[in-house]
Amino acid sequence: MARRKRTNYAVAGCYVIVALFIAYIVVQYLVFGPKQAGIVSGKLSIPGFPYSTWQVFFFVHIATGAIALLTGPFQFLRSSRKVISVHRIIGRIYGISIFISVPAGIYLALYATGGLASSIGFIVLDAAWFMTAFIGLKRIREKKVASHQEWMLRSYAVTLVFVTFRVFLPLLTLANLPFSISFSLSVYLSMALNLGWVEWHLRRKKRRTIKSNISV
Repeated sequence: MARRKRTNYAVAGCYVIVALFIAYIVVQYLVFGPKQAGIVSGKLSIPGFPYSTWQVFFFVHIATGAIALLTGPFQFLRSSRKVISVHRIIGRIYGISIFISVPAGIYLALYATGGLASSIGFIVLDAAWFMTAFIGLKRIREKKVASHQEWMLRSYAVTLVFVTFRVFLPLLTLANLPFSISFSLSVYLSMALNLGWVEWHLRRKKRRTIKSNISV
C-alpha cells in the first residue's frame, strides 16, 4: 500500500512538471513563435538555414514529444494495468509518438545550437530514446513483464530529458558558461541524471526484493 501511494505521488508530481513544461512550450513556440526563442534566433543568421523545413520537423518533434510526456506516467499506475486493452492502446500511442519524433529529432540535431558536440548529443539521445522504447515494447511481446517495465521506465527517463534539459540550460548559462557550451553540456547532464536515477532505482528495487525473499 505504501509503495502504491509513493507511485501515485510520483506520477502526480510528474504530471505537474509536464503540465508546466508544456505550458512553457505553448507560450514560447506557439504564442510567440520559434523565431523569438534564443535557441532558434541564432540559427536564422546561418546562411542557407532552411527555416521553413526546419520548422515543420520542429513542430512534429515537440508535438509527438508532448504526447509521449503525457501518456508515459499513466502507464506506471497499477490502475492503468487493470484494463489491459486501455494499457495497450496508450502504450502503442506512446511508442508510435516516439518512433515519429526520433527521425524529426535527428534532422533537428543536424542544426543544433552548440555545434558538433550538441549534434552528437542529440543524436545519441534520439538513439537511446528509440532503443529503450523498442526494447520495452519487444519485451512485452515476449511476455517478459518485469523486463518490459524496466525498459519502459528507462524509456520515460529519456523522454523526460525534454524537461531536465530546460532546467540545466538556464542554470549553466547563469554560471557564465558560453551558451554553446551550456547547451551541449545540458544535453549530456540531462541524460546522465535521468538514466542514472533509473538505474539506481532499479538496483535498489532488486536489492529489496532479494532481501524480502531471503527473510521469507
